[in-house]
Amino acid sequence: MPIRQLSETMINQIAAGEVIERPASVVKELVENALDAGASRVEIVTAGGGLNLIRVTDDGSGIPEQELALAVARHCTSKLSDNIHDIRSLGFRGEALPSIGSVARLSIRSRTAGGDSAAEIGIDGGRVSAVKPAAANRGTTVEVRDLFFATPARLKFMKGERAESSATSDVVKRIAIAFPAVRFTLAGADRSTLELPATSDTPEGRLARVAQVMGKDFPDNAIAIDAAREGVHLAGHVSIPSYTRANALQQYAYVNGRPVRDKLIAGAIRGAFADVLPRDRHAVTVLFLSLDPSTVDVNVHPAKADVRFRDPGLVRGLIVGAIREALAGAGIRAATTGAAGMMAAFRPGAAPYSHAGPANGHRSYEAAYHASASGGFDPLRSAQRPLDMGEARAPRNGFAENEQAAFDAGPLASADVRAGMAEPTEALLGMVLGAARAQVHENYIVAQTRDSLVIVDQHAAHERLVYEALKNALHSRAVPSQMLLLPEIVDLPEEDAERLAMHSETLAKFGLGLERFGPGAVAVRETPSMLGETNVQQLVRDLADEIADNDTVETLKERLDRIAATMACHGSVRSGRLLKAEEMNALLRQMEATPGSGTCNHGRPTYIELKLADIERLFGRR
Repeated sequence: MPIRQLSETMINQIAAGEVIERPASVVKELVENALDAGASRVEIVTAGGGLNLIRVTDDGSGIPEQELALAVARHCTSKLSDNIHDIRSLGFRGEALPSIGSVARLSIRSRTAGGDSAAEIGIDGGRVSAVKPAAANRGTTVEVRDLFFATPARLKFMKGERAESSATSDVVKRIAIAFPAVRFTLAGADRSTLELPATSDTPEGRLARVAQVMGKDFPDNAIAIDAAREGVHLAGHVSIPSYTRANALQQYAYVNGRPVRDKLIAGAIRGAFADVLPRDRHAVTVLFLSLDPSTVDVNVHPAKADVRFRDPGLVRGLIVGAIREALAGAGIRAATTGAAGMMAAFRPGAAPYSHAGPANGHRSYEAAYHASASGGFDPLRSAQRPLDMGEARAPRNGFAENEQAAFDAGPLASADVRAGMAEPTEALLGMVLGAARAQVHENYIVAQTRDSLVIVDQHAAHERLVYEALKNALHSRAVPSQMLLLPEIVDLPEEDAERLAMHSETLAKFGLGLERFGPGAVAVRETPSMLGETNVQQLVRDLADEIADNDTVETLKERLDRIAATMACHGSVRSGRLLKAEEMNALLRQMEATPGSGTCNHGRPTYIELKLADIERLFGRR
């Protein structure tokens, strides 16, 4: 087949295949155009998951009548200067409208602030109609009908109406977080209405918008981030380690206000939380990166979802360092959702039982039954007696010990150590984790603060304390290494060998001694003692891959940290060990002083806090 020039319609349909993947892609492009026009209100209406109808209305600056024809022509835009590296708008290629018009029925109706009337233009499967007068308020309304009617093969790849509607909602929410001063409305017969009222473009306003999108629990379980390094500024919020999700869908990242799904940013978030989250859980984050547009390339992906940084190591280091510093500075905090789950477990309901008699599910019934079996049943000694039956013989100062015999008969595993022999001082009650009052089931410390009840998992808590101590000892000095009897020669591509040689000093601090061995190999002479017998070939290749991707050597550090975590697990206070009141209080104070102690090495929470107000609600006092 001879080489020939493609038609304009075919060119636009090819571009649409890159840019317009599904209805959500159309919504993204049109909403970005509205925001670039300075809109303070954006309304989106869809039908049939967006395949039948998408209508986006804004109150922006509008398009002059004489420019409407250019607006639907390829590579025509008002957003780009002569410098492709100085992009300060969301859109810049001038491909969206002609691409959409080539695969759908598109109409644009617009009126400028100073215009006497509006004008309208349409495109039907690539055929452009003439501009004609119309009636409209200030701003622009873009209507897309019968998406992909001109390329019906694309319809076979669409998901169900509900899935497409959900993808559109996600796009709108993702964009709305970056523009809190803009009011967004998403409605239609195929969905419930989503309304995001405008807030303000301040830290408080941005957090309020985040709460609108992600729920009111997030601000209560979030830590503010604000850091800068070498011209790159990072701001936003991340969740505390005990507030997580099963996937990474609620990790929002923005570069100069542009929503992105960048693997470098996602990897940095994962690395920052590696020590405090389980492997199958993900942090909730909203991060805004601001930097010189010339130091980031946003033109590397057709849908502008990925970006490329001039200095990826700087960006990754800033994100990891800022999050870890924020987590350390936030002290110890429990997720509010933990208290909600605890309250749900405490709510009145049918308790399981396997014996005859009063079915209240308490062990004290069985203990009282055995205690009274030999001497006959005494209703005044029964654990199930009504309260008024005991009042006649109870002294005014409280219940006497003999009146409580039924409760103390037999071994009660739910009260191993009673720490309340002496009243706690006011200073202890004012501490974050309060004063230890008891140890129950030989593993859980019950503590009291001025306004809450705290339950601590002693093994998980001490495991984190030991792990942090081991890490500090490990990274405060050079890691001990062991000399190999014979150097291990690892064959690598020349560029990988060069990268490893450039990081040899850093690797030596972690106990890995290597040097170049010809153009395409490295010789490993020392390995970290903690690793014992390890697969040197695989370790070096993993490091080479990581340096190529992120320009870091975190792989080796993570391996050493995993060994420290295993050592901490085996060297910590075991479940089943009885602790004295002084030991319990000492553990609580160490937790308060140790960053990240809200979760153990495996990411499980080390304590749960139930506020006094929640307890009062359980008993109907509020």
